Amino acid sequence: MEIQVTGLRKYYTSEGNTIKALDDVDLLIPANTIFTLLGPSGCGKTTLLRCIVGLETPDSGEIRIGDEVVWSAEKKVYIPTEKRRLGMVFQTYAIWPHMNVFNNVAYPLQVQKLPKDEIRERVAKTLSFVQLKGFESRPATKLSGGQQQRVALARALVAEPKVILFDEPLSNLDAKLREETRKELKAFLSELQITAVYVTHDRLEALTLSDTIAVMRSGRIIETGDPKKIYFGAESSFVTDFIGRSNLVPVMVLERGENAIVVDSGIGRMFARKTDLAQAKDATLCMRPEFIRLERGGGNILNDDEAINRIQGTIETLLFVGDAYECEVRVNKTLLMARIEPDTDFRTGDTVVLKVPTEHCLLVAK
Repeated sequence: MEIQVTGLRKYYTSEGNTIKALDDVDLLIPANTIFTLLGPSGCGKTTLLRCIVGLETPDSGEIRIGDEVVWSAEKKVYIPTEKRRLGMVFQTYAIWPHMNVFNNVAYPLQVQKLPKDEIRERVAKTLSFVQLKGFESRPATKLSGGQQQRVALARALVAEPKVILFDEPLSNLDAKLREETRKELKAFLSELQITAVYVTHDRLEALTLSDTIAVMRSGRIIETGDPKKIYFGAESSFVTDFIGRSNLVPVMVLERGENAIVVDSGIGRMFARKTDLAQAKDATLCMRPEFIRLERGGGNILNDDEAINRIQGTIETLLFVGDAYECEVRVNKTLLMARIEPDTDFRTGDTVVLKVPTEHCLLVAK
């Protein structure tokens, strides 16, 4: 089911100051996709989610779920949460400690006063789907974190909603369990073929789970696209830096060629990938650390006109992180991050040449 948000605003007042939690948000969430709201703490993503589900009341705008307007300031429409046919999984799971797994999952159906046989059948089907068959009589709070997360998911799914919303549901899990649960959740949602709206500040969750990502900042949607577009082709330095580690270098555009854009910067003349960036003279050059290659350096290649995107520098730091070395290389007054093979024999203080393919040099707006 499609969700459309138009002109949504939500303001708070604190100590005489007005805080724009949502500042004129327009958003279209396609049906049967996993749509992620990504951004730093305080950017408005959870407020937007709570407005969609009906737990917060906006100040203006409109929210449409499918063909139905569920909230509109202008039309004076308000459909209460329980009638929006949405499922919700919270950050804290909201597991009831006095109930076993069966009763936690069955609760939404019991509230609807459905026949007991139908409740048993639907709970059994849902628990089997989330791989908790046989756990019905277990105390819910005695389960592991990952299992409790699945109980919360089952409770959201058992009422067969058209849309399910997630508010950072994996943030309380340890790193290994979070990775395993991400895979399970992706498989569950892909099989269900329903609309899922997922809130997170974790870029890895957003990249691995999503069909579409909307990056938020200060109550606004900054940029929307599929994971590869957001990672490789972001249009702003904020999105580029937030979605992954990146070298951001201020540059001045010298020439816009047929296949590349030539820029000048503190690290020398560089060739960047051709983009639709407006005809501005000043921009920011983005280079991901994983696409920078190091080789032994020497000589003055900075003055070599044939040396396209080959930069000489000195290794200042090397940090072993298991599957790679993360290093910082000083080029003039600029420090560039690079990620290199774990079996490298480079050492701190080595003179090196950094090679950056033109296709991985992206110009973004400041």
